[in-house]
Amino acid sequence: MRTYFVTGLIGSGKSAVCAILSGKGIPVYNSDSQTKALYDTVPGLVQRLETELGASFSTEDGRLDRGALAALLFSSREAREKLEAIVYPLVRQDFIAWREAQSGAPFVVLESAVILSKPVFDGLADAVVAVTAPEEVRLSRLIARGLTEEDARCRISAQSIDLSRADVIIENSGTLESLREAVSRTFFS
Repeated sequence: MRTYFVTGLIGSGKSAVCAILSGKGIPVYNSDSQTKALYDTVPGLVQRLETELGASFSTEDGRLDRGALAALLFSSREAREKLEAIVYPLVRQDFIAWREAQSGAPFVVLESAVILSKPVFDGLADAVVAVTAPEEVRLSRLIARGLTEEDARCRISAQSIDLSRADVIIENSGTLESLREAVSRTFFS
């Protein structure tokens, strides 16, 4: 089955692209929400992460304390790399199983901001679609979502993307209608 990766920096509109696709009946695998689900459904995952990372971040009922984990990951690149080495292969397996279950769809989409920088996902996509927008547009979108300007700028500066790996670039600084037209041209023509 044909597989597209949809990627882009925070505030670029990759989620808007995926919402348009989903509205047209295209199955979309949101890697962020699926990864969060894996923490709760893969037996022993939280305990394995605690052992590997040398820290405790489980709640009294054994579930993941996302805030404690995030604090560790934002403070330590080494911890982030260890976590990714454990979790991303599970995400890959989960995506492959999910994709196989979508047999009636014309194609499927995996949405992720970081997918191009993670070699574990290489070879899964037939095409990569990157959604872009100027930094000031992304900044205003993040502020509209409720972030402070300082927090928004911090998140923007923490990300980068290699656009040379994209097969198609959708520039998203216009209207929702122009984005819908770009999605139609990219995925349905």
